[in-house]
Amino acid sequence: MIYLDYASTTPTDKRVLEKMLPYFYNDFANPSALYLSARRAKQAIDDARKAVANFLHCKPDEIVFTSGGTESDNLAILGVARQAKTGHIITSQIEHPAVLNACKQLEKEGFEVTYLPPDKNGVVSANQVEKALKPNTILVSIMYANNEIGTIQPISEIADDICNFRKVISRQSSVVSSDKYNKRQTTDYKRIIFHTDACQATGYLPMDVKKLGVDLLTLNGSKIYGPKGVGALYIREGTRIKPIVFGGGQENGLRPGTENVAGIVGLAEAIKLISDSEGEREKKLRDYLIQELLKIDGVELNGDKTKRLPNNINVSIKGVEGEALVLYLDRRGIAVATGSACSSKSLEPSHVIQALGKGREVAHSSLRITLGRQTTWAELDKFIKEVKIAISKLRKISGYNG
Repeated sequence: MIYLDYASTTPTDKRVLEKMLPYFYNDFANPSALYLSARRAKQAIDDARKAVANFLHCKPDEIVFTSGGTESDNLAILGVARQAKTGHIITSQIEHPAVLNACKQLEKEGFEVTYLPPDKNGVVSANQVEKALKPNTILVSIMYANNEIGTIQPISEIADDICNFRKVISRQSSVVSSDKYNKRQTTDYKRIIFHTDACQATGYLPMDVKKLGVDLLTLNGSKIYGPKGVGALYIREGTRIKPIVFGGGQENGLRPGTENVAGIVGLAEAIKLISDSEGEREKKLRDYLIQELLKIDGVELNGDKTKRLPNNINVSIKGVEGEALVLYLDRRGIAVATGSACSSKSLEPSHVIQALGKGREVAHSSLRITLGRQTTWAELDKFIKEVKIAISKLRKISGYNG
């Protein structure tokens, strides 16, 4: 199989698996117990927490381990909102469903949510976020890099604008006397929390949380050659957040339940193995593939050509149904996607492509190709050859004539 769907999930690196294996059959004990094997499991978690913290340039106790990106996103968004009890939230129209559906749930609970549209290239500007900020804004959640079209958002610039707004509101809050804003609310105004979903960005973009200026950041092990079912949420010290799952006191009470020791160890090892050279290599492959695909009549690139992840190519192909193309290529031994794997069972076209101002027909014709460690030049040449044949056949069936 030629695998070109790395944004969906990555294979677990063999070196990661080797680090995980002892915690399945030797040091398998519950880390909350007191005997020796349990203490070894607990030490493995502590070491992993330090490794993730070093990667993000934060303190170990600012890391909470979860079951993956979806849970981390939900904990961040629902946890902050329910702690605040009321207020305004800002996000974008092109977020992952884990963010969008959490925000929709909060609307049912009485929160106000603003969904910012991207520009035609799939980028949400810091200026848009700044204009949307309100005195009662409690949370901003903008993803670092999009999972479908790979566009990179200006996280640091957004953080700067939020910081400046905080200072203005902080100064104003001491003199606000309007009946519209009571004392408790003006205190809340001083703190607007900034969350970013960095699942796709991890391994490709700078991840220093202090330089990024974020309060919350989501990681997912399955996107970085680690195991599925494990992730992490960075929570800046002092950020108030409520748990969304209840049980024991694990992970400082924010994520109760017996820890997935092997998964946590695997996540940490996958992070240690990240190399800048991978992104540089994949960028060359990406640019070559974009160049070759755009030579095909009726193919257009979705998302900014340069402000995108090194491994992401997303195109729309006139006269071709994306799902039909995926199934045809699958029969030829090539795995690609039409959009987010988390939405693949839905008959609705990509919400991300539609948010770019393109119609449902264009969204239905989209194809996402994402590259990874095992991708070769020969594989791309094979893909290009097969996709040209597939497009020709499918257009004949649909009656497309340009």
